[in-house]
Amino acid sequence: MRTRVQELIGLLLMLAFIIFFLFGDKLAEYLPNVMQGSNFTNMTTIFISILLEAIPFILIGVFASALIQVFVSESMLQKLIPKRFPYLALFPAAFVGALLPICECAIVPVARRLIKKGVPSHLAIVIMVTAPILNPIVFASTFYAFQNDLIVVVGRMGIAFVAALIIGALLYKLYGKRESLRMEKVSHSHDHDHTHQSSNKFLETIVHASDEFFDMGKFLILGAFIAAAFQTFLDREILVSIGSNEVIGPAVMMIFAYVVSLCSEADAFVASSFGSIFTTGSILAFLVYGPMIDFKNTLLMLAYFKKRFVLLFIGIVTLVVYTCTQLFVLLFS
Repeated sequence: MRTRVQELIGLLLMLAFIIFFLFGDKLAEYLPNVMQGSNFTNMTTIFISILLEAIPFILIGVFASALIQVFVSESMLQKLIPKRFPYLALFPAAFVGALLPICECAIVPVARRLIKKGVPSHLAIVIMVTAPILNPIVFASTFYAFQNDLIVVVGRMGIAFVAALIIGALLYKLYGKRESLRMEKVSHSHDHDHTHQSSNKFLETIVHASDEFFDMGKFLILGAFIAAAFQTFLDREILVSIGSNEVIGPAVMMIFAYVVSLCSEADAFVASSFGSIFTTGSILAFLVYGPMIDFKNTLLMLAYFKKRFVLLFIGIVTLVVYTCTQLFVLLFS
């Protein structure tokens, strides 16, 4: 039932996008005054521009993710990560994560499978937080969205790498080798671990890519709509005062990233639409925090991991990302 509801929501969001794209001007005549005129036009323009820029990178990302899912096993990755030397192993774990162009929701089941196959929890978490940011697809989309502001591109990748190492080290220090997975077997409807019995690898890749595209597409449409409405109707003076504050701005954008739950292949385009309002630190906090932990990711982690471990993880990620972002801006801006 939950799967059908989610599929219906995704279908309705896709349909809404098509209607807005084709008949936006005509719809404005029947909407309340607040949505008419230039406000509605501005929101529609921002909304569609974000989607049109992001969709090509999402398509690339889902097919790359599907190829990894079908042709690369967790046992192959496990051989690349040494179990001894828990702190030194953080570095190869981060590089393994960078090889996986997998979205935030797809990487949680992968992290769980790695742990069940013997990879220490703190190393699986490093892979989980680096994969959605450091992979080549996300680098390309970030570069395209911020090609006139390369400090954001470099900052996102650099902060994500350093923050991932610190997050893994703190988790090992504070949680140790204790069991992080829930004992009971919990199935979750959003798990991307599709086990297709088909021997046709090509067909399996297409099925996985299409599933992931529609899963991510509804979050992208919702995020683009919220971002467009946020910029159109929120008082400009309030927005500028929040965005220009070096202390409050990053925290606000981290909350926004958590709630909106965008996929990492597309979030750079949403963030670039705020580029003239929010500071570089705020944009970087949004780009790093969201792929590491957001609302949908939290639900998935609670299904697989112990509650105490999830809460500790969220607290560490929040503190580390905010601190690393502030230090980066202080040193390089």
